[in-house]
Amino acid sequence: MTTGAQTPRSPARPPRSRLRTFLPLGIAAWLVLEIWLLTVVAGASSGFMVFLLLVAGVVLGSVVIKAAGRRAFRNLTETINQQQSAMQSGIPPEARPNNEGNGLMMLGGLLLILPGLISDALGLLMLLPPVQKAVSRYAQRTVERKLRDAGPGTLGDAFRQARMHRPDGKVVQGEVIRDDPDDAPQDPRPPLTR
Repeated sequence: MTTGAQTPRSPARPPRSRLRTFLPLGIAAWLVLEIWLLTVVAGASSGFMVFLLLVAGVVLGSVVIKAAGRRAFRNLTETINQQQSAMQSGIPPEARPNNEGNGLMMLGGLLLILPGLISDALGLLMLLPPVQKAVSRYAQRTVERKLRDAGPGTLGDAFRQARMHRPDGKVVQGEVIRDDPDDAPQDPRPPLTR
């Protein structure tokens, strides 16, 4: 039975971003290249040598991640102690120099832990201070550009806007406010029966 009303059309699907299109292809190509390079090295030397290289990468990566984590924790405790002592004495805390590089060192350690020679080479590069500074500057510029392009508003505002949109594209805006506490039921509701 029809009522004469048109069926709602689904909104046009937004185009896929380049990242969502090419990231799976890039990961697959990287995995194939890693496996091929491991077989080339195993053919040139031996399988045992490749195993030793992979184990050395895991051990070195673990040491790097542990050292970076300890350094980050030490910097955090120093900052907290400095701010607490400054608040107790009544003087404003002085700004500490930016201790960056812990996250990038952890990323380098993670790349060292991943099995493969290309990831090991990238992990070793991430441990070099000039590379860390260049990657840090690039990441900072990228984040600042993305925030500038995002427009005005706060993070909470963006979160609220994102929650208002339903998956089917319809926007449901509204708020439920209960002013009168007498409207709320005082005793538990009885169970539903058939």
